[in-house]
Amino acid sequence: MVASKGRDIARTSALLAPTLVGLVASAILYVDYVRPAPIFCEASSGCGVLKETSFASFLGIPTPAYGLLAFVVIGLLALLRGATARAALLVVATSAGLVASWLLSVQWRFDVWCKFCIASDLSSLVVCAVSLWRAMGKWDPPESLGPRGVLGAMLFPAVAVPMLIGFRRPIVIPEVIAHELSATPPGEVTVIDFVDFECPFCRITNEQLSPILAAHRDHVRLLRKQVPLTRLHEHALDAARAACCGEQLGKGDAMAEALFSAPVDDLTPDGCAKLAVSLGLDETAFRSCTQDPAIDARIQADSAEFKAAEGHGLPTLWVGQRKIEGAQPADVFERAIRSAIDSRS
Repeated sequence: MVASKGRDIARTSALLAPTLVGLVASAILYVDYVRPAPIFCEASSGCGVLKETSFASFLGIPTPAYGLLAFVVIGLLALLRGATARAALLVVATSAGLVASWLLSVQWRFDVWCKFCIASDLSSLVVCAVSLWRAMGKWDPPESLGPRGVLGAMLFPAVAVPMLIGFRRPIVIPEVIAHELSATPPGEVTVIDFVDFECPFCRITNEQLSPILAAHRDHVRLLRKQVPLTRLHEHALDAARAACCGEQLGKGDAMAEALFSAPVDDLTPDGCAKLAVSLGLDETAFRSCTQDPAIDARIQADSAEFKAAEGHGLPTLWVGQRKIEGAQPADVFERAIRSAIDSRS
């Protein structure tokens, strides 16, 4: 009798152990998916990259929420006895295992790996295997409620602890970004765009972002910070000077769009001057501005802010408190801007 009870506890523990791992991983992912800035993952990590893809949510609900629900149901079914509980557990665990296999294949296909996603997905596969073992062996958790209550009590902290830590921990924003955000007018959202006008990915990002900014122009304050990658892009510094002078002369947004749209080979001093004239700027004043040492000092200050803000590569944007790195589809920017606007309304 004692041996049988101990065996039932051991088997149930083998089922609950991966369930607890999956609960913790899913809770961590849920926190990072719903908070404006990650708490447990770096924005530039695999977790951060996957968060910005179309696989991050289904039907408007963050993907980790489905994982949380599945593991909670699995945990509860693992503590119930009888053929119906075993069958239901096998159905839920098999479904979770199939979804986990697909999500792992997505990471493999894109060669982007999230440690917490992997933990959750592998836990689903292990649970699926143990559930099959239980169904075939027709074994159940201990009949006594005491051991089952002790095992079940572990489910709550597996969810609660990561969420308490994640939602109570303040979001750490680099000081240079926090300073800009503090100047945001009421009802508006600050978007900080670190750019290199010759960078192909910055150009792609601008193409995706421009119509979204135009649609929300009454609620968005856009700041462009110049980070010309002069070792890689021959004309980046001249374009950065042109952008700064366009701002100084009252045509900042128009100049930025013109620089992004112009062929890269036209981003020379003469080419930038032609763009300025096409926008109605005085050529003499524009050329004088681009030769002003204060403009180069501004560009150096912007580049220093990029480093201070822990920038790793371009494009890098901050939408309110949320950092977005790399070329992203338009819906990523749309969701980020809408969420930031909603949080300030």
